Amino acid sequence: QVQLVESGGGLVQAGGSLRLSCAASGRTAMGWFRQAPGKEREFVAAISWSGGMTSYADSVKGRFTMFRDNAKNTVYLQMNRLKAEDTAVYYCAAKMTTALALTHIRPREYDYWGQGTQVTVSS
Repeated sequence: QVQLVESGGGLVQAGGSLRLSCAASGRTAMGWFRQAPGKEREFVAAISWSGGMTSYADSVKGRFTMFRDNAKNTVYLQMNRLKAEDTAVYYCAAKMTTALALTHIRPREYDYWGQGTQVTVSS
């Protein structure tokens, strides 16, 4: 069983930074997704259970970094150089896995989801 608790959303000006946190436990591959009004849920970033492998959407490469601290049961999304188009509700997701170094980019692959946290970037 996995319980996800998200935090770190808020309002920031374009060009600024935010760090999202997701408290989680268990042997899980993790992902971050976002959804803006009127749009489909979009992949943002993913990380393997080991933390050694990551995947990023093209729209955030070079700006966002995903990492985890398994000792603290926490996954992070560091978001830099934020743009107005990054505005969305961000969701943390977890997939139970036995794989050490696989990442997952499809929402349907995940088993558990956080409640979402709003990120608003003003231009």
